[in-house]
Amino acid sequence: MFADVKFEAPAPGPWELETSHFSRPITRFSQQLLVRAFPQGFRESVDPYGIQVPFIPGMVNGFVYMQRTGGGSMSWLPGPPPKALVWLVVRLLPAMRASAAKCAHAFAIKQWRIDLDRWDHVDQPQCVAQHEALQAEDPQTLDTEGLITHLRRAQAHMEAMIVMHHRYSVPSVLPVGDYLANVCAWTGASSGEALELLRGSTPVAKGIAAAELDVLVKALRASEEGRKVLEREGAPQAALDALMALPGEVGPAARAYLDVVRHRSIGYDVPDKTIGELPEMLVRAIRVAVSGDTQERSLDDLGEKQAALRQRVPFGLRGDFDALLEEARAVNRLRDERGLYSDSVGTGLARRAVLEVGRRLVAAGKLEDAEHVVDLQIEEMIDLLRGRSGPSITEIEKHRLWRMNMTLAEAPPWLNAPPGPHPPLDVLPATMQRVARAMNAVQEDMMTELEVPATPEPSSPRTVVQGLSINTGVYEGTARVVIDPVDFDRLQKGDVLITRATSAYFNVVLPLLGAIVTDRGGQLSHAAIVAREYGIPGIVATKVATVTIPDGARVRVDGATGEVTVLSAPAAPRPAAEARAPQEVSP
Repeated sequence: MFADVKFEAPAPGPWELETSHFSRPITRFSQQLLVRAFPQGFRESVDPYGIQVPFIPGMVNGFVYMQRTGGGSMSWLPGPPPKALVWLVVRLLPAMRASAAKCAHAFAIKQWRIDLDRWDHVDQPQCVAQHEALQAEDPQTLDTEGLITHLRRAQAHMEAMIVMHHRYSVPSVLPVGDYLANVCAWTGASSGEALELLRGSTPVAKGIAAAELDVLVKALRASEEGRKVLEREGAPQAALDALMALPGEVGPAARAYLDVVRHRSIGYDVPDKTIGELPEMLVRAIRVAVSGDTQERSLDDLGEKQAALRQRVPFGLRGDFDALLEEARAVNRLRDERGLYSDSVGTGLARRAVLEVGRRLVAAGKLEDAEHVVDLQIEEMIDLLRGRSGPSITEIEKHRLWRMNMTLAEAPPWLNAPPGPHPPLDVLPATMQRVARAMNAVQEDMMTELEVPATPEPSSPRTVVQGLSINTGVYEGTARVVIDPVDFDRLQKGDVLITRATSAYFNVVLPLLGAIVTDRGGQLSHAAIVAREYGIPGIVATKVATVTIPDGARVRVDGATGEVTVLSAPAAPRPAAEARAPQEVSP
């Protein structure tokens, strides 16, 4: 159907397919928004650290491609062949000096602490206030022009929240990478050993709106009527509505919790559902929280592990070890918080506005399904709302089929020739080398590529999938393959989550899980963070788990060996919904 489509680079030079966030084309509503927001946020993030924007995004047939740029630490950047290295250094020497001065200043003043303070006291509260202002406006109550105004506001808000997310990309990971690069070199420890000491430093990894959920849980434990409503058989949305309507402490607590979580997207684009659209999952998560039946891991052993690793550090560097660990622990929460309080809600509120447009266009006979509206550009939506000419149902369906049927497998991994090798780090000033090694350590541990079969044999009992262990322990349970947000509602307490990758937006379901297995990831991936926080076995970077392990199979996850063993096949075939193209969600 799409054999004649050509993939042409947006500009000269090498362009790499972006595989961490999107596994299929993104919507026409979001494409230019992302191209503008991503580099703007990164510019604000890297400038205080003497690094230039490492990537420039471009859209090719709806797929995101990235081109690495020059300057800054250069460790992320394509380099010339060695014979041109002297020419490069001479040409970039003035820029290097300026960058080196910024790097040195950033470390001297602990710029990440300044950024963290700005997040806590300025940007995060502003994000929440802006979400609440937009959320308070119900698009269903607006006339056509009012809805158009709201739609434009929602799209602008989504873009601003993507900018906000990436504004904190460097400060959220640089101290962690600095800690990793040094401590692993000093001790010979694996990154997994070193990262174990960050456990407990990112409370939001244990659940979105944890404070509001705690209040609701306490109210429900004290209310027999509330518990009966929660456990009642029937439609899950009806149970949530009934909880919110209860008198006393339960009703207000339920409303406060659901107001915080309902508009959070569990993906990065407007087709991805919000948490409020998955009521069955919400009811199960609340039930687990009320029962107290979670596998949250104690922090009692953390001091012993820290002392043991510190003993392996050369004596004269132990003070440096303490300082690096303190900084890494201080900023670690920022990595999850920046998304949960910015573009998670921004994308969800944009989805709410877009779907209201879709419902009205269905009523006007201009769409077959409200969800298809995401395949229109915003100006096309507005024209159709106003009764003007626009794409036909046939044209919209063509865009939808492209987005739903094309996956990363059909997109070239590189457009134009891949880049050459990086220049060696020792040509850089010492402080820039430090930044480069820190950021390289982060990149290496975000995604780990293991040698596993690219095309697995069909599943059978005792099939074994190999990956990278991110937390020890052995667990047996039912495999639940989640490759689309709609599949979240099928997660049951004790399931083994099998997915391409997780993100902070998965947090609401994590208390349900017995283990985590992903196709992608590394020791710094989100799946690794939450596996360590909850103390559940975790394996990442299998490449093939989602296409090898049948949904509903009984599996054993061995966090010591990095193996997932299929113990028995499911009694029923995998539901058709799970045969769709996978929906990527990232560390």
